[in-house]
Order: sequence, then C-alpha cells, then structure tokens
Amino acid sequence: MIPLQDTYGRTITSLRISLTQKCNFNCFFCHQEGEHNPNKEMTSTEIDTIVSVAAELGINKIKFTGGEPLLRDDIEEIIRKAASHVEEVSMTTNAYFLSEKACILKKAGLKRVNISFHSSKPEVFKSITGFDVINKVKEGIRTAKLCELNPIKINMVIMKGINDSEIYDVLKFSHEVGAIFQVIEYQPLERGLEEWNNYYYDLTPLEELWSKEAINIVEREMHHRKQYTLKNGSIVEVVRPMHNTVFCANCNRLRLTSDGYLKPCLMRNDNLVPLVQLIRNGDSRDKLLEAFREATLKRIPYWRS
Repeated sequence: MIPLQDTYGRTITSLRISLTQKCNFNCFFCHQEGEHNPNKEMTSTEIDTIVSVAAELGINKIKFTGGEPLLRDDIEEIIRKAASHVEEVSMTTNAYFLSEKACILKKAGLKRVNISFHSSKPEVFKSITGFDVINKVKEGIRTAKLCELNPIKINMVIMKGINDSEIYDVLKFSHEVGAIFQVIEYQPLERGLEEWNNYYYDLTPLEELWSKEAINIVEREMHHRKQYTLKNGSIVEVVRPMHNTVFCANCNRLRLTSDGYLKPCLMRNDNLVPLVQLIRNGDSRDKLLEAFREATLKRIPYWRS
C-alpha cells in the first residue's frame, strides 16, 4: 500500500483522534480540537476499524485526545486495540484520572502522555480550569511517571497577564517530576482579534534565550520543533504554530473528530471528510481507504509563504 502523501510532499504518519468532547474541566481558552456541536461519538469497534485502516496506509502513531479521553469508560479497550495496529499510542489528558488509571493504561499499550498543566499556583489553576484540583493533577503526573508513561510532556499554554509570570515555576516542576516542559503559543482561533490582543504572549524571546543557554538542541521531526536541554538537565520544547510556515511545512498529521470526520487541518472546519459514517452505512474498506486519501489531498499549509 502506498503511504499517504499530500500535494505538498508531506507524508502522513500520525493520526490524532478525539474520543469525546466531554471534559471534567472548563478551561476558558479550550479550542475543542476545532469541533463544534459534535454528533454521536465513535464506538471502540469503529475506532479500531479506523486505526487498522490508518495503519494499512502507513500511519504508525496514534494520539488520543478529547475533551478529556479518560472520561471514556472503554478507554482501556480502545488503547489495547489501537496498540495492536501501530508502533505508538499516546494521549493528551488533564491528568485528573491518572492516579487511578496510569498503570492500567500502560499495560494496555499506552506509551506516553501529554499533560495539560497551565499553572502551578492553586488560585490561578482554578481560575483557568474552573476547579480547585491542582493537587490531584500533580498526583496524576507523578503516578504517570511511576508507571513509566515516558516521555511525559507537561503542556503549558502561555497567556499574557494570566500565567506568563509562572513559566520558570512550571519549568522547575517539570524538571522535578522528570517531564519535558512544552511551552505552547496561545491560539485564539475563532475568538477574534480582541482576545488575541488580551492574551497573546510572544514566545520568540524565550526561544532565543533558551537556544543560547542550551547545552544540547534536538530538532524533532514533527513540525521541526526544537527541544532545548538546559544546564540543569531540564528539557524544554517551544510550540509556535501561529504565523509559522515551518510549523505547517513539516506537519505529518491528520485529525479525526469525536463524531468521525477526518480533519485535514486544525485551523479549518470547511474541508472535513466523513469517515465513521461510511462504517455505519456498511461501505467497504476500500471506501475508508479512499476517505483517508481524499482528506490527505485536501491538506493545504495554513501558514504558507
């Protein structure tokens, strides 16, 4: 089977699957993976079929996301089935449930986790998420480390006037728990210029500083992002998707919404391709393969010169 490649020469090796839009947190800036008014969630059997088709087309990495994916009662089954098809299964999570589920998920085939953690201050954490549960989240992060869900990445979306003063505090915490610190540029998406002006924090000076201080720099395949190893052993990665042609030029990912539409680009909702509907209609596997090819051909770099 010929691997998926779009018209810009980008080979697709990763599929990011939203399992639900439900979440036990209420972060005010959440972009919900670009989903709006999703319909019926996919079943574990449907997800298994889709992952097997993706693997047939050369996709070897699956990342499950949400909402909060650990709200799915069948999450262990979903991970176990996916792990039988691809090289790596990972997950984004808010870590609230990890203290109970991390080791179970590791045994099922989950390799690593990205954990949303936008503040180390209890009052700021509550103002962002809507809940006073920072200690339970920290417990979940430490449990994930004990259960060897490595590498753990702690994701912090930087917002001006809210948590921009805590960058080095969260970096320190990440180092203490043995996690990679991933600093993420704030993306307003549909929320408009006013919100952009209110919260956007330019990460360029930080990246320039860390590039000078680093004792080692590794450029990752995904988006050609750089990881900086600092003198104390801390590892930090900067994610700057906004107005970034390099970010788009090196994107190797398709997305799948929680209600079963292939999404060629996070930043767009006008080019979705129905997928799970084909399964529900009883269409052939060839039709599923064709849907992946159609979505791949619709991929256009959002930021391009």
